[in-house]
Amino acid sequence: MEKKTEYNIWYWVVAFVAVLFLQNAIAGWRSVAPINFSQFQTYLEDGKIESVTVGRDTISGRFTVPVEGKNDFVTTIVDPSILQLIDKKGVEITGVPQNTFLGTLISWVAPALVFFGIWMLLFRKFADRQGFGGFMQVGKSKAKVYMEKETGVSFADVAGVDEAKAELEEVVQFLRNPADYGKLGARIPKGILLVGPPGTGKTLLARAVAGEAGVTFFSISGSEFVEMFVGVGAARVRDLFEQARKSAPAIIFIDELDALGRARAAGQVAGGHDEREQTLNQLLTELDGFDPSAGIVLLAATNRPEILDPALLRAGRFDRQVLVDKPDKKGRIQILGVHMKKVTLAPDVDAEKVAALTPGFSGADLANLVNEAALLATRRKADAVTMEDFNNAVERIVAGLEKRNRVLNAREREIVAHHEMGHALVAMALPGVDPVHKVSIIPRGIGALGYTIQRPTEDRFLMTREELENKIAVLLGGRAAEKVIYDHLSTGAADDLVKATDIARAMVARYGMDPDLGHVSYDSERPGFLGTGDQSSWLNRRYSDATAERMDAKVRDIVDGVFERTVALLTANRALLDETAQRLLEKETLDETDLAEVQGKVHPPRGKAT
Repeated sequence: MEKKTEYNIWYWVVAFVAVLFLQNAIAGWRSVAPINFSQFQTYLEDGKIESVTVGRDTISGRFTVPVEGKNDFVTTIVDPSILQLIDKKGVEITGVPQNTFLGTLISWVAPALVFFGIWMLLFRKFADRQGFGGFMQVGKSKAKVYMEKETGVSFADVAGVDEAKAELEEVVQFLRNPADYGKLGARIPKGILLVGPPGTGKTLLARAVAGEAGVTFFSISGSEFVEMFVGVGAARVRDLFEQARKSAPAIIFIDELDALGRARAAGQVAGGHDEREQTLNQLLTELDGFDPSAGIVLLAATNRPEILDPALLRAGRFDRQVLVDKPDKKGRIQILGVHMKKVTLAPDVDAEKVAALTPGFSGADLANLVNEAALLATRRKADAVTMEDFNNAVERIVAGLEKRNRVLNAREREIVAHHEMGHALVAMALPGVDPVHKVSIIPRGIGALGYTIQRPTEDRFLMTREELENKIAVLLGGRAAEKVIYDHLSTGAADDLVKATDIARAMVARYGMDPDLGHVSYDSERPGFLGTGDQSSWLNRRYSDATAERMDAKVRDIVDGVFERTVALLTANRALLDETAQRLLEKETLDETDLAEVQGKVHPPRGKAT
């Protein structure tokens, strides 16, 4: 929709009057000489006054001869008897202005109107800036309207989500040819819900659909419907759909739908969320009322589908749910290809190698990675972004900013070196574990005194019990190294213990991997879409205290058993652990080349592999 510049005629009227007023004031100031009453009497006695105009409090007039270059004068009446002297001197009196009611009224009203106009103009700008506008506009939709050229996004700009693009291409074809698409009796889904973690490109996909179809695109966030005034959200929903009907074919996109469509609680006390529920009810009514054949498609996005109201997700409202998940390695290569076009790359940069370094990264994370690498190259005044910049950018994002000013004493540095090499050697010795990419004792982030980065060779979706135990062993490798070398335990493994315990508890409670507890899932609470489960699920457990005790014992047995095998593994590689830790102390960082030399010297675990 083209933007039109509106001009209010009252702005021009006020400006014109102001210019006239200023001109009159300047001209009067230049040609009129203000004199006191004594000077006026002297000029009158000397015959220098040609004519006068007598008002209620002032006398104005003209000199016979200009005084100091000014022809006119004005003075204040102090003695009313001066009128008799004027008459005696034969000075012409050109008129006595009468004080009319209209003049008095204007003199009082005009300044008030000017003040009120200025106040309204400033208040309107302040209200627009704060986002609540005028009271007459409070029920209007705040949706931003775009046309095809204004979205600036097409499917060519979206990579790594081929399945989601294929689903939405059907919507584009319908919006382009609604009559041809429905000739067999099919209808387009009323609503399409884009579901996925943050940063995977849900909003970008919706804008790409509008750009491909070339139709009006209404974009609004779910939180913008709810205001402090009761009924405003429902009014805005009605106004949004009314605007879309007038602009059909059109796309309505509601971002962060969970802010508006949260499930309604049964037996809720009146007040509190009533306004949000009214807005949700109005949205449900509009979804039932509009005809998709008119060319209106509702798109919405959320990263928390588990909290949406069931009435919103039933057939006939949001008919289709499209998963926009984090990309796999192939998808990451495609996304990196899109963003790498915008920066100058060195010949050694390989998108496939960068994709291998970034498992679990979303599209937004990859865009940030390319930008961070470009910033690092710019900071060192390079001509192009190299692979080393990408490696440093990955470490900066995953591990945090380097803290070289965090100085450790010699004893602490030695413990950290053995701790990190413990992780690395265990990862090298066990089968099916992601290879180690880098080991460093340079502090990073908030509390990391060192870090070990592993690089997966492929995306994994299934893991066996043995592979999970190997993962726990790598996590406990640092603590085991401290036990082997110093025969003590420190606080440096706190985060490793949390992760290892979580894996062991999932093995027992969720995956049914303990033979004594059987093939039963005791953790019935489904985790959220972001992977964060209900922290209070233990309060709603459906198993006895005796079972809970057995589960706790099994978790401890798994962690303790893996820890003992890890200690045995590092004891067998004691000499290599000391040697590599000393080298790490000298160089502070060991890269893939250094670690490749160590790989062949590691003794695998004896007997049955962990």
